[in-house]
Amino acid sequence: MSNFTMDRRRFLGAGLGVASMPLWGSVPGFAADGAQLRMVWWGSEERARRTKEAVKAFEGVNAGVTVASESMGWDDYWPRLATQVAGGNAPDFIQMDYRYMFEYARRGTILPLDQYMGSALKIADFGDVNLKSCSVDGKLYGANVGVNAFGTIVDTAAWQEVGIAAPTYGTNWEQYAEKAAAYGKAAKGKKKYASADGSGNENLFEGWLIARGKSLYKDDGSLGYEPSDAAEWFKFWAAMRKSGGCVPADVQALYKNTIETSPLTLGYTASDFGFSNQFVGFQKMNKPALALTAQPVVANGKPGHYLKPSQMFSVYAKSKAPEVTAKLINFLVRDPAGAMILGVERGVPASPAIRDALIPQLDGPSSEVVKFISALTPYVGSLPPAPPQGAGEMNAALIRISQEVAFEASTPEAGGATLIAEAKSVLKKG
Repeated sequence: MSNFTMDRRRFLGAGLGVASMPLWGSVPGFAADGAQLRMVWWGSEERARRTKEAVKAFEGVNAGVTVASESMGWDDYWPRLATQVAGGNAPDFIQMDYRYMFEYARRGTILPLDQYMGSALKIADFGDVNLKSCSVDGKLYGANVGVNAFGTIVDTAAWQEVGIAAPTYGTNWEQYAEKAAAYGKAAKGKKKYASADGSGNENLFEGWLIARGKSLYKDDGSLGYEPSDAAEWFKFWAAMRKSGGCVPADVQALYKNTIETSPLTLGYTASDFGFSNQFVGFQKMNKPALALTAQPVVANGKPGHYLKPSQMFSVYAKSKAPEVTAKLINFLVRDPAGAMILGVERGVPASPAIRDALIPQLDGPSSEVVKFISALTPYVGSLPPAPPQGAGEMNAALIRISQEVAFEASTPEAGGATLIAEAKSVLKKG
């Protein structure tokens, strides 16, 4: 689910686009006790509700501090943040993704947080693995909001109604295709497709590559797969569309990288793909009880899943109140008064103390997320190489090229060749 687009040229350019883009509130930042912070994140309505409640609690125990916050969908977030950065007035508090952390950190856009460790930021109990996952070149650039993994979100009742066993842990890609085709033949009513079309989903493609011994990128930042790999991926989904196992191109095109526009939420499918931290939001938007399971595996392949920081909370390098912003981050990820409000909507908390306090209070959807992370262990490998600069453009290219193949404006083979050519061009610029 978590596909996103970032215009790298907009990020690098001067403020030519600043005037033409809507900006976040222009509240200035002030140091000391009277700090007025700006905060931004992407996510669902449920995330916004929880975050605003937690921020209000922070303001309640920090006299004189106010936080102007705003959220939006994934597609809008990155271009708007890039525009703010180009204009030199980004929010103090930035929700950051692992994939973009390296680019933002190495360009000096977000602040190293090591100086606040043990004072404003008390997250040593997150452990080395979690702290390293939020570090670049040996410096800490964010606080891990939670542990996250990619998987399959299933409307179990819909599968039961057609008499087909739903995909589960260990279901391989061939079995997934067979189940989906059988579902399509047996289904009646609105949810007549088993699956969303995952051909443009970079996270799903990455898991498929890793299980086949490949990767999106290598340690040196070069591509980790060939045109034939991409072509085979597009062929798989072309066959899925032909069999009626996944939605047709025009339905998948309705998806705008939000839970609200997922084919599952819109009622077209019995399953979709997403990160574990999105499950709470999915359940909030869907009346049927949903389940969370692993993404399909490659038969006799390597573990295709990995655990990653769901998001990080980072500080804008030009913030006028960086220490207060770090204090807000700590409140949300390590202080029970804030972290318990956020729950697991952004991922399973990295702090063992917060996790232990939270588990007894979890509702059904949140418990499902924790169980998923635990059950996923046999299918989890190591964190893949860090994405290079320009990786966001590659995600956009995959979405566009997958749609061209889906609408039969291009063949899988041609799509694979185009994807590789564009990838090399983008990476060369980086």
